[in-house]
Amino acid sequence: MKRALSFFFISVLVIGLLSACGSEDTGGSTGSSGSDAGEEKIKIGASILTQSHPFYVAIKEEMEKEAETQNVDLTVSIADQDLNRQISAIEDFINSGVDVIIITPVDSDGVRGAVIKAQEANIPVVTVDISANGVEVDSHIATDNFTGGMIAAEAMAQFLGEDGEVGLITYPEVQSVRDRIDGFKRIADTYSNLDIVTELPGRTREEAKNASEDMLTSNSNLDGIFGFGDDMAIAATAAISERNSDALVVGFDGLEEARNSVDNENAFKAVVVQFPDKMGSEGILNAIKLAKGETVEKLIPITPGLYVFGKGFVDVSVENDKVTIDLN
Repeated sequence: MKRALSFFFISVLVIGLLSACGSEDTGGSTGSSGSDAGEEKIKIGASILTQSHPFYVAIKEEMEKEAETQNVDLTVSIADQDLNRQISAIEDFINSGVDVIIITPVDSDGVRGAVIKAQEANIPVVTVDISANGVEVDSHIATDNFTGGMIAAEAMAQFLGEDGEVGLITYPEVQSVRDRIDGFKRIADTYSNLDIVTELPGRTREEAKNASEDMLTSNSNLDGIFGFGDDMAIAATAAISERNSDALVVGFDGLEEARNSVDNENAFKAVVVQFPDKMGSEGILNAIKLAKGETVEKLIPITPGLYVFGKGFVDVSVENDKVTIDLN
């Protein structure tokens, strides 16, 4: 009897040990990329407008850097300025069950339906740099583009002595560019002798070069061109140089290539400077908060600076519709 009981207790002990080992193996295999507690990583899908512009390269690289720092999974899709490609990427993110989607929209109006689909799937959406129209996203992180446009116009006015004819290179499908143009016009309207005589689209550097050439051809007295992005301002500078025009250029974005161009003796006199690295990191940090169910700010505006030939960064203050720039 004692021998039978001993055998029974030994059998129970062995079975218990085997069960414990089996449970430990199962637990380890469920957390494919999780923490020590077996939690899965937060999954973020990001659709970026383009990688042909250094501004969006900077946003993407900072997103990737911050995602690695925060130990989250980030999948990036490049839209190449193709709305259908962007919509397809967003739908793929939805189907794969990401926790949050980050978008720099190709078309502020056209992306609305895809954002609604994500929201119907209970996936929070963060927009960076460019807003989505007709739908409320969970958070929008961007330069204060309207204020940036005001700063650009004031710089143009100061360089032209508050008197001259100006052309605008535009990108009408993108809300952030519309905001820059509207801000520029707001300040330009306060100067009776500063006239906007032409507006042409220039979505790429090549298109902006052609637009600038057309402006200079059709407006022989053109005194200045505002380029909504670095590529556009650099393209306008090249066109002015080739035509031996006296027109000057004010740009927007202010990445290294543009600042270097401003430092040279040419038509490019000033550039409004954004901070894409900050936008990229804030996008990831906000996405993580949303994935955890935390509250985030609906709008995170980032005030731009101004970089000027011969001076570098200068002091700028904006109060209501009044912009003051210290060029001394």
